[in-house]
Parts: sequence; C-alpha cells; structure tokens
Amino acid sequence: MGSFAIEVPAEANPLTNQNLYHVLYSATSSDQQQVQTGAKQLQNWEKESGFYSSLQSLYIDLSLPVEIRYLAIIQLKNAVDKYWRRGAVSVVSKNEKELIRSRSLEGVLNEPDERLALQSSIFLSKIIRSEYPREWPGAVPSLISRLQSTWEEASTSPRLSRLLLVLLHVIKELSTARLRGSQQSLQAAAPDIVNILFKVFTGDTTHWLGFLQTGGDDEGGALESMERSILALRILRRVIIAGYEHPNREPAVCDIWTSLCARFATILGLINQASEMQAGPRSLVEEHLFQIAKLHLNMAKDHAAAFVLLPGSLNLARSYWGFARQFSHTYGMQPSTPAKIGTDGDVQDEDEISFSEKLSLKGLLLLRACSKMVFNPAQSFKYPREEDKKEKNIAKDTMRNELLTVEFVREVMETLVTRFFVFTPRDLKQWEEEPDEWERTQEGAGDDWEFSIRTCSEKLFLDLIINHKDDLVTPLINVILAAGRQNANDVFLKDSIYAAIGLAAAVLEKTFDFSTFLGSTLSQEVSIQRPDYNIIRRRTAIVLGQWLPVKDGLNRPLVYEIFQHLLDQDDQLNDEVVRVTAGRQLHNVIDPFEFAAGPFSPFAPKVISRLIALVKEVHLPETKLALLQTLALIVVKMESLIGPFGNQILQLLEPLWVQAGEEYLLKQSILGILTALVVSLQAGSQKYHQLIIPLIRSSIEPDSESRTYLLEDALDLWAAILEQTPTPASPEIIALVQYLIPMFEVASDTLKKALEITEAYVYLIPLEILANAPHFLTPFGPMLRSLKHEANGLVTNLVELLIRSADTLSNVGAVQQLASTLLSTTYLSILLEGLHDAYEAHQTTGPNKRYSTIDGIVETDYLSVIARLAVADPSLLISAIDAALPGPFIDQLLDEWFAHMDNITHPIKKKLSCLGLTSLLATGQPWILSRLQLLMAMWTDVITELLEDYDDGNGGTIKRDCLVYTSETLAPLETDSPATTRSRQLTLADPVHKYDMRDFVREKLGMAVQLCGGMEPFREKWVGDIDEDVLKSFGDLGIF
Repeated sequence: MGSFAIEVPAEANPLTNQNLYHVLYSATSSDQQQVQTGAKQLQNWEKESGFYSSLQSLYIDLSLPVEIRYLAIIQLKNAVDKYWRRGAVSVVSKNEKELIRSRSLEGVLNEPDERLALQSSIFLSKIIRSEYPREWPGAVPSLISRLQSTWEEASTSPRLSRLLLVLLHVIKELSTARLRGSQQSLQAAAPDIVNILFKVFTGDTTHWLGFLQTGGDDEGGALESMERSILALRILRRVIIAGYEHPNREPAVCDIWTSLCARFATILGLINQASEMQAGPRSLVEEHLFQIAKLHLNMAKDHAAAFVLLPGSLNLARSYWGFARQFSHTYGMQPSTPAKIGTDGDVQDEDEISFSEKLSLKGLLLLRACSKMVFNPAQSFKYPREEDKKEKNIAKDTMRNELLTVEFVREVMETLVTRFFVFTPRDLKQWEEEPDEWERTQEGAGDDWEFSIRTCSEKLFLDLIINHKDDLVTPLINVILAAGRQNANDVFLKDSIYAAIGLAAAVLEKTFDFSTFLGSTLSQEVSIQRPDYNIIRRRTAIVLGQWLPVKDGLNRPLVYEIFQHLLDQDDQLNDEVVRVTAGRQLHNVIDPFEFAAGPFSPFAPKVISRLIALVKEVHLPETKLALLQTLALIVVKMESLIGPFGNQILQLLEPLWVQAGEEYLLKQSILGILTALVVSLQAGSQKYHQLIIPLIRSSIEPDSESRTYLLEDALDLWAAILEQTPTPASPEIIALVQYLIPMFEVASDTLKKALEITEAYVYLIPLEILANAPHFLTPFGPMLRSLKHEANGLVTNLVELLIRSADTLSNVGAVQQLASTLLSTTYLSILLEGLHDAYEAHQTTGPNKRYSTIDGIVETDYLSVIARLAVADPSLLISAIDAALPGPFIDQLLDEWFAHMDNITHPIKKKLSCLGLTSLLATGQPWILSRLQLLMAMWTDVITELLEDYDDGNGGTIKRDCLVYTSETLAPLETDSPATTRSRQLTLADPVHKYDMRDFVREKLGMAVQLCGGMEPFREKWVGDIDEDVLKSFGDLGIF
C-alpha cells in the first residue's frame, strides 16, 4: 500500500479519499523517496476542489492511524493562511468551507488524542479569526452557548475541557486582531465569555482546593479540576485584557478582580503550608498563581489607569514587593559561600528556577510597570476623551503619591542593590559551563531581562534612579560607602555595589568621585590574584564601559591599560566571560567623541591582537558579531594609525568569511570592517585588493543568494575601494563593472550607491565606460519616468559626466558616438518628450490648465543634459533633436528653456544653461538669433550674479567669474585620494569652471556676427528691434 503513490505519477492521481490516504501514508513513511513523492502530490492537490474537506474526512475518522490523521490536520491548519482568507491565490469554495465548518467543533470534542485535539483547536481558531463576525457571525456565540450548556449538564465532562481548549485558541487569535471591527466584536462577546469562564473557574477551584485542604479519595477528579481551572484562567486573563477598553468601569470585572486577588492569597498560603505536596499537583497549583500574576502584570502594562483604579491594586503591588523582599534574603550567593568558577563546575544549585523566584520576578516586573505608567506612559493614537484623561491623571497621581513614595523607592533601591544584584549559584554554574551563552544573556538585550531577577532588577533600578534621582542619589552613595566598610571582602556584594555605580553613572557623574575610584580601587583590584576576582574583573569592564561615555577628564591611558590586561588570555583569571565582556565594553570606551588615537596607540598592538584571538576562540555568532563591531570601531577611530595591523586583521577576516557560511550578519560585519580598513589605510589598502575584490564579487553576483543580505555593505566597500584605486585600474577592478548593469534595471534602494560607483568608474576608466555606454544608458530612459527627484538627479548628473568625459577626450567622434547612443537607447527621446510636455502644459491657462509630468527640479536636470550637448557640439545637438522629435520642436524647446531660466536657482546649473544657450549662436540659425533680446537679458542677469571682486595683486580689485577655477584655486592636498585627484582634473576641464562667462559670450557672439557677414548686417537684421534698456544693460558689461 505504501508504494502506490510512487508507482502512479503524481499528476495522474485523481483526488479520492482512498488516494489521499495512500499519499498521506507515503508522506509519513521513513523512506525519503516516498516522503518526497507524497509531499509533491499533496502540493498538486492543494488547489483542487474538495481537497480540504477530504483531509477533514480522514482526520475525523477515528479508525485511521494517528500518524495519518495528524498529518491531515496539520495540512488543514497550514491551509487556512494560504487558501482560506479572502484574496488568496486559490480560495476554498463557499460550499466546502461550510462543510468544513460544520464538522470542525465536533472534530475537537470527539478527539481522544491530546496532540490532535490541540492542532484541531488551532485549526478551528484560525477559521474563526478569518471569518468571524462577517462570514460566520454565529461562531463565537455558539461556542459560548455550547460551553454554557456543557458546564450546566456535566461540569466534569471531558468535552468541557475540549471546549475550553478551543475557546482558548479562539481568544488567542481574536485578541491579536488590530482592525477596529474585529476588536469590537471581541468586546461585544466579552461579558458572556467572562461570565461562564468565571463560573467554571470558581467551581473547579473550589473542588480542588477542598480536596487539598480536607483530603479525599478523588485525586484524579481534583487533578482534572486543576487543569480545567487553569484553562479557564488562561482564557479569562486574555479576555479581560483584550475584551475591555476600560476594565475598571465594568462591575463584573471589578468583582472578578477582587475574587482572583482573594484566591491568589488563599492559594499562596496553601503552597507555603503544604511543603510536602507532590511535584505534579504542586506545579498545577503554582500555575494558577502565575496565571493570576500574568493578569496583574498585563493589566498594569496594557491598561495602566485601570490597574490603579481597580479595587485593591496598590495593596496588591505592595504585597508583591513584600513577597519579593522576603525572598531576597535567600536569593544569591551568601558572603560565606565560595565562588567556584573555572574549577570543577560542581556548584550546588538546581537548574530549575524556584516558584518563589518566578513569583518574585513577576513582582519586580509589576513594579517596573508601575514606574513606567507614571514616568513613561504608553502613547496611544486614539483621541482621548475627557473621562479617559481624568482617569489617567488620577492614576498617575495615586501611583506617585501612594505607592512610589520616597520611603518605598528607597527601600526598593537598597534591596535591589544589596540583594538582587548578587550572583546566584546558578549564575556561577552557567558562567563556567556555557560562558558564551551566559555572557550574552547578561547584556539584557531584547526581552531576556524579563526572565532573570538580576537583569530585571538592574532595569528597575535604572528606572528608579533616573526618575527619583533627587531622592535616591544620597541614599545610594550611603549604601555604597556602608557596603565598602562592612563587607570589604565580600566579592558578591562588591560586584553588586559596582553594578549600581555603573548603572547610575549618568546620575552620579557630578556627585561621585569616579576618577579617584578608578585610580585607587578599580585599577588595583583588576590585578588581584584571587580565585573569585574574575567576577570583579568582569564588572570592572562593564563599569568603565558605562562611565567613559558620560564622564570627561578620566585617565584614559589607565583605562586602556586595564582593558589590555583584561583581554590577556595568559592570566588565568581572565576567563572567556571576562575577556568577552571586556571586548564588548571596549566599544563603549572607544566610541565617545573625546577618543583620540594617539593615547590609545601604545596599547593598540596587544589590544588588537588579543581581540582578534578572542574572535577566533568564541563560538556564538552573536558574540563574534559584537567583538567584530568593537574591532571595526577601532579601525575607524585609529584612522591611518591602523596600518601596522592590517595584515593581522585580514588574516582573521579571510577564514572567518568562509566559516560564517550563511551567517549573513557576520559577513555584513566583515564587509564593514574591510570598508573601515580601506578608508583608514587609504592608498595603503591597495595591497589587499586581491582578498577584498573576490568578497565583493561573491556578494553582488545577480544569482548569488548572499546578494539579498550583503549587497548594500558590498557596495559601500566597492565605493571605498574605488576611492583609493590609482590610475590605471587593475583588470580585477574593471571586471566588476559588469555587475552594475543589473542594478539599474530596477529602481531599488541600492540605485543611488550603484550610480555613485558608476560615476567613480567614469572618472577612473572613461574610455571603457564610454565604449559600453549603451549597456548603462538602456535602463536609464524608462527610469526617468518613475524616479523621484534625488534619484533622477543622480541619473542626469551621470549622463552629464559621460558627456563631459567624451568632450574632455578632445575627440569629436566620442561625443558623436555618445549622442547616437543617447538616441538609440531612447534616453534622449524620453528626456525631450518630458520637456515638450512641460512646454505644452505651460501654454494652458484658466479652467483648462494642466500640469506638466515633470516638475521644476526635474526640468532643470533635463535642460542640464541638453546644455552639456550644446556646449560640446551645438550642431550635433540640433541633429539629435531633429532625429528624436522632428518638426518645430526646437522653437518650443527654446521658449521653454528661456522661460525656465528664472526657476534655476543653483549657480552652476544656471551658468551651464547660459553656456548651452549661448553655444547655439555658433549655428547662425534664425531661431536663436531672433531671440537675441532674451539672450542679452539672460547674459546680463547671469554675469551680474557671477562677477565678484578679487584682489588684483596691486592693492586694487578686479571683477572675475566666481565659478572659474584654476590649478591654484583648486590646489591639491596631501590627503587627496586618487579619486579626488581624478575628479579635480575633470572639474578643471569642465566648461562651467573653465570659461569666464564674459569671454564665452564675446566669443560666441563674434562667431554669430561673422556668420551674418559682419557687424553692420548683424546690427541691421538682429539688433535693431532689441529694447534699448536691455541693450544698454548688456552694453554696460563691456563685452561687445
């Protein structure tokens, strides 16, 4: 039977229950070939009518093997997201949906297997999430009704547990909805759900509490009651949080809140008294407390005002703190307990976190939520009503004045510092056995801090010391001094005190003498050779990383010496945790603006070599990444002084790249370090091109999987390489050009960087780029219609650069070939069409006025390209225009160009357009000579703007074109990169910076006069009708 699906081709199998059974059987086989065949056939059937109802038929058939039924329900569950929702590629038909819905609930209720019941519940909840309330308005009401009737008929029925399981997953799905309509639907159903759930919870809790308190012989029934009451409580918690906007305004919620608080106290007292309770029942009882604690915490986070205004909430918060404070006396290492890190790892402690610790953690999280609701309230996009604002203000004032009093926050602060900051035996065991993982969790990144008392305590302490600094600074300093006097040899307490000093750095910066503390205490203690002082060494690195960014004037060389020591692997106390922590924190030490490479240089050789060795030693990718970030920052900050360490760094990065495999974050970091190294080494980076270029190539190849993740970083490295590449370029550098072309086909996020790199290549290898211009220009034309201002400007600037490069080669053929390419690739045609559309739009007025498809900024960019062609060869431009848009367009173009001149605000762009229009005089054509008055007005305006006073060397001044550069005014600097030198050379040859506008006008006007047969014919035909004021203003320039 198992070979059937293999012998018959997958596409030849008609969809029947029998065939479906055989395919599912194949998909559950241990034979990989059968699994693949079965999976392929299932995929082929996914879009076939009746497939999902057939799957359900097999699932609800209890006579079939569990494995077959399990795969069937998994297929059904996965199908909801793909094919059930509206808008899916192949939606399940309405009739099939109705059939599936009609059998779904019974499928859960009749299911004897717990695993299948869970998956079936999730499947049904996903359908309800998709269709309730629009397509299936009765889904939730019928579920509530069924739950009510089942509870009334048989409160201990197994079906009741199944209904609760379904409702749990339905509420999970509905509570995550973000659409207002879905939220309102849940809120409408919430009162009925809460009513029946609380009845179930109360009845079952009363039953099992009675059993535990008085005994009996129905232990199985008590355990079932516990499991049901937990399910009811899990649902109740979610419904109260997600089903009410203002829970405190609902009498039913207030009653339930009060009752749950009372139950909480009862159950907690029972646990404290029943020390010999078996592990199974005890864990179920404890779970009730955790679920109620989650409700308290969720309410404080999601409904802050409601939490404060619900009955007894402030006393509840105080009770949580009382429990946590009592637990603090047994938390952490005691002064008499020796630390055993780095020995045999036999620290006496259980891996499991105790109930008291878990509940104390909930208390600390609740206190942090209370602090945040006063000082960092959650922002809402909803417009608050007057009643909402009033409640919020009352809640804040109540919390501040009645809970977070000076005495209370001082007590909390002292307990956190002296009790909860202390290491536990479990910490020491994990330090030794899993140093990488344990060190990472201590960073408190993400939500890790929510699962550890110590890291959560640090977050809470930070909140308190910042928001109550006026009340807590002096008590904190007193705690620090008292601990130092009374328990000078208690390493664990000392570590916790130092943790407080570090966390409070920004607050203590003006009141605590850290400079003295650094010189007299920290610098001495890192050299102490005691088995437990690696704890102090780790903390020293953290404290320095916290203080250096906020405190000026510290002894930085001493700090560098400490880190050099902490990174020394030869010192046995510097275990992996100490060195990794030092490597991380060194980033914070080096990052501040005050860092100077000079004082760090004497320590750099050992620090860098030890950091590199540490990167090789650690295994966790996140840790490697953090250390590489520190190394990258050193490269950046050291600038040219990093040169002697280039070989060392490259010897680390080359094998690390191979080892990284698909760890793309690591590869991104490697590319970042290489970029920083190239920038810092400048010309000295050329010797590393042989290593770097293959990495760039593998990261940008179009078919490479890594391209998706590494392209942006690879382009940054590529650009840095080109900046430092001398002329002539190596074949390897030139070979990379081919990978630029695919980046122009789509207006992607990397287009800007790709255009910048292409520009760098135009400077570097102009002949090769011009020879391959068609490949670059082909995608540019269509892009003009869709690009935004900035990207459009980059494209037109690149085309301008190509024209300048061709013109600079003093090769008429190069400009002609480029113009031909601009035509053949439609770039010029699309550009001229845009200008033509602008002209026509500007001819419309009144009700019929329309707006151009290109705005003023884009039009300026387009005209700049036309101006470049005009300056290079005006006759060639006219021929290209006639070929692209034959007819009277030249007159329309000139009218639009002159009209647009006043909108060009950039001096270089304006002078370029003036040069372009002036160059057209060399054609001697009437269409330009007839606009001599417009030309003269333009010349007067532009030249007046360009002329500035300069020293003539004889104590006087002389008027000169401010945009004309010479080799003296644009003198090279010693720090110039090869790319900067190439750019300067082309800039000096740019007509905008080469020609004085007055001389250029004089020359082109003289050419026009000659073409007209001399001055008299010129005056008679073209000058006679010019306005006298325009003529006089132009004459005052002394040009002609």
